[in-house]
Amino acid sequence: MQSQPTNATQAKDRNYMQLGHSLARMSRAIAQTADLCELMKVNLDAMRVLAASHAAQFMTVAMELNPDDTEDEPRE
Repeated sequence: MQSQPTNATQAKDRNYMQLGHSLARMSRAIAQTADLCELMKVNLDAMRVLAASHAAQFMTVAMELNPDDTEDEPRE
């Protein structure tokens, strides 16, 4: 004689199934977060290079527009 699953057993099985689905969603979210962190690292490296380039351009233009006064004065 087989016994029918009780309501408690069905509820437990349903909860385990929901837990499995939640863990799968969380795993996908963590993988997506890892991918986004890697992309952010690449973007930050690119921003660092761009900032250095802009700083060099700014310093070059500043030197051209504001030459040192010591170059204009005669030396003794």
